[in-house]
Amino acid sequence: MNNLKTVGLLAFMTTLLWLVAYALFPDGGFVIGLLIAVGFNLLAYFFSDKLALAASRARPVTEEELPQVYAIVRRLALQKNMPEPRIYIIDSPQPNAFATGRSPKKAAVAVTTGILEVLTVDELEGVLAHELAHVSNRDILISSIAAMIAAALTMLARMAFWFGGGNNRESPLGAIGAILSLIVAPIAAMLIRMAISRTREFQADATGAETTGRPMMLASALEKISAGTARIPMNVNPATAQLFIDNPMKAVRGSGMMKLLSTHPPTEERIERLAQMAQGVR
Repeated sequence: MNNLKTVGLLAFMTTLLWLVAYALFPDGGFVIGLLIAVGFNLLAYFFSDKLALAASRARPVTEEELPQVYAIVRRLALQKNMPEPRIYIIDSPQPNAFATGRSPKKAAVAVTTGILEVLTVDELEGVLAHELAHVSNRDILISSIAAMIAAALTMLARMAFWFGGGNNRESPLGAIGAILSLIVAPIAAMLIRMAISRTREFQADATGAETTGRPMMLASALEKISAGTARIPMNVNPATAQLFIDNPMKAVRGSGMMKLLSTHPPTEERIERLAQMAQGVR
């Protein structure tokens, strides 16, 4: 279901992009903006691991420094028949972790010093299984596609603002369509991109729980991590916040609008779904 939602949201974003492009630039002038957006996001995709690790101030660690993490990751990677990712650590008391890399061969997993202090070995295994699920599910590729489409929509809106749209602006309906495209499209793209991020978190939870066979260990870890991220600040680049297993900037939740603007699902809902998995409901 999460994968179907992701496909549907990406299809909607793609359709929206072409509709906006035609409304603003029916003569094809949008191609320049689209090519710029594609080029920028391709660079971000190919260097995503280096950018994310640098922005999070993560440093590589040896097996001698973190033998337990290495042992868990090696066992999970062998179980999933994937290359063993590089291991990094972030010096922060906030309990958190993330994975990055455009493919399993380029993958890296980073954990904070805080998460190693608060989780049990079984809970840590659940978290690391979640992170390896992001890699095996190719979530970096999916998020890069969503980012590319969102960037293209924003680029189109800016081009139309500065250079004008097509000839259809001369008609009242064309002008209304152009205005709606300028205002609504970038906002819609942002909301869809965040919705895709939430579906990928749900899917990583499910895949990770299936890998370990113990959904409640991940549920217990998420409860501890959420409590930690809510009270312990972490200095991270907002662009990398969605990579973490829980939002390190802890977006406000509660209202429907705040849920729409969050890159992560509510922890309570994630725990509920994992509990249903444990009971055989999902």
